Amino acid sequence: MLKQRIITAVILAPLAIAGFVLLEGPWFALFVGAVVVLGAWEWARLAGETAQKGRVLYALVVALMMFALYRLGLPVHYLLIPAAVWWVLAAVMVVRYPRDKGLWASCMVAQLLGLLILLPAWAGLVWLREVPNGLWLIVALLVLVWAADIGAYFAGKTWGRRKLMPNVSPGKTIEGFLGGLVFTQLLTLLALLYLGWSLSSLLIGLFGAALVVTFSVVGDLTESLFKRDQGLKDSSNLLPGHGGVLDRIDSLTAAIPVFALFWLLIGSQVG
Repeated sequence: MLKQRIITAVILAPLAIAGFVLLEGPWFALFVGAVVVLGAWEWARLAGETAQKGRVLYALVVALMMFALYRLGLPVHYLLIPAAVWWVLAAVMVVRYPRDKGLWASCMVAQLLGLLILLPAWAGLVWLREVPNGLWLIVALLVLVWAADIGAYFAGKTWGRRKLMPNVSPGKTIEGFLGGLVFTQLLTLLALLYLGWSLSSLLIGLFGAALVVTFSVVGDLTESLFKRDQGLKDSSNLLPGHGGVLDRIDSLTAAIPVFALFWLLIGSQVG
């Protein structure tokens, strides 16, 4: 398993880096869209679609919707605001699981929820790439999410005692979550001090980082909820040693729209 994970990472990491750094405009939208289409194919399975034909059809619908949204040039907040509302509701779903399961358990409802997960994440990333210093904003977002995972892992291993959401993800602990949060706050503080942000901007930045990290955990737990509900360990086996695409980007599906909406609202006011 470790060998498979390493080989897959060695192959995919350079491709991902090249895509983020070298591609812009429609090519970047297509690049991210390809990843989202694979995620849509997996999501249909998590939503309860067992037929391969149905899963492919769902992925095709998501691809066509992304194409239409890009061609229409719909303002990004039309997607980011509903996404923010959804992720708050998702947090409630995670906390209350398995209660209220009947509200979202049908395949059709779960597939509609998948649109709120996948499309805003795609739109938010495409929008971030186009704003001034967009590539660095994306790097900051990725570092936040990855650092939260690293901090949570080590804090959980060292001090983890109390389960965060045992009904959804038994491996996560409250101590791990807090460790990831503290670690990312320290990194954010150092980065913003280096950039010379004013005190008010720095406080806003720290709040935004905490918000993004918290919702990245909600994204992770939401996918875990649907996997648990379907009795699945991984979203697919597309990435040997890593599971599926959604298993790698579940945190980002929530973190991206929250980060993008936050920057849309306050980006011109900080610094």
